[in-house]
Amino acid sequence: MSPRLTSAAFAAAGVLFLVYPAIRPSGDDAAAMASGAWVAGHAAAMVGFVLLGLAVLGLHQLLGDRLSLRAAAVTWAGAGLTLPYYGAEDFGLHVIAQRSLRDQAPALMELAGEFRFGTVPVTMFAAGLVLLGVGTIMAAISIWRSSTLPRWSGTALAVGFALFIPQFFGPYPLRIAHGVLIMIGGLWLAAALMGAGTRARSASA
Repeated sequence: MSPRLTSAAFAAAGVLFLVYPAIRPSGDDAAAMASGAWVAGHAAAMVGFVLLGLAVLGLHQLLGDRLSLRAAAVTWAGAGLTLPYYGAEDFGLHVIAQRSLRDQAPALMELAGEFRFGTVPVTMFAAGLVLLGVGTIMAAISIWRSSTLPRWSGTALAVGFALFIPQFFGPYPLRIAHGVLIMIGGLWLAAALMGAGTRARSASA
């Protein structure tokens, strides 16, 4: 990927990780899960995870060191483990909630809890988010060591993904703030990459 495409991927991913909590209903009841906003919010996060993996791969192509390659591999592994849980949350729980409301069968919502806190899905989900945090931290360290991008430009994104699990246990405004942090991180890296691309073009002119 070119620096321009990598920049666009980081920027879009950052914005989508703010869109996710901003439009997702704050509740976890049947009405929230049955809404279109529930589907749209989780879909934004899923696209964000895919774009993040592409962006970190593009970052490796720019930096070219072993650590950035490992960061890309770990980030992809994290996204791969996280996405099945998000897909089930988005589409599976949405269908269950709609059926619960239509049939006036609130007991159906017990299925949501059985999925969300099942041993295998929650373990995969947690492992995926941990790997995403590790991958973005590795990418930030690779940026710090390089002379290609500003040293601090990967820090905000790394902090955002390191805090992905803890933010679930805070009040909903904190989740919005977390989305803002990841957006800042994505846009910061996007701007740094655009600057690097501009310098490279100027040097070759």
